[in-house]
Amino acid sequence: MINHAIILAAGRGIRLMPKTTKIPKAMVKVKNQTLILGGIKKIQKYIKNIHITVGYKGSLLAKHVIENNVTSVINTNKKGNAWWIFNFPFNLIDEPVFVLTCDNITNVNFKLIEKDYIKKRKPECFLIPVKPIKKLEGDYIHKKKNLVLKLSRKIKSDIYCSGIQVVNPYRINKSMKKTEDFNKVWKKLILKKKLIVSDILPSKWFTIDNVEQLSSYKKRKY
Repeated sequence: MINHAIILAAGRGIRLMPKTTKIPKAMVKVKNQTLILGGIKKIQKYIKNIHITVGYKGSLLAKHVIENNVTSVINTNKKGNAWWIFNFPFNLIDEPVFVLTCDNITNVNFKLIEKDYIKKRKPECFLIPVKPIKKLEGDYIHKKKNLVLKLSRKIKSDIYCSGIQVVNPYRINKSMKKTEDFNKVWKKLILKKKLIVSDILPSKWFTIDNVEQLSSYKKRKY
């Protein structure tokens, strides 16, 4: 059972300027709520413990998420997006953690993902793929069955790696040296033939990384 989730929200959101001049990217409002709050509300229905990474304008974001009953706030200011895997107590317990980035807007089916994660023998890192959308960036996933062979920005496939995943920090710590970069984590796991991709895709997915995407999403029905 997945008892912990983490939302990566330390980014500044330079491409969302001027909206992020005084607030972090995670606090940009989309359809009457902040990006981070949308993620928290969806996860809270299924996962008890929610942890948030903060960086730029961290105290402002920390106050916002604490008011919305998260379990903990992790200061990763000026650290890479995988720093928490090797430096937070997750690495002491052999349990999976659901990972979402604050700019991913999706309707993940947690129950199906959990079943698929168990079916695939609880891998160290379990990518939740999404369907590519024009003008939205992502790494194309190349696979053989469910084993990831390559992640590429240039060579196309029918599924993206958007950063939504289930990881086991304890097992990752056992299998590699510390790094702060998720891309390096994925590459090392690919070499070890341990990076697995799920069969379950969210039926809806969008990401907001710049002003154009924000404007585009506001016109969508979900």
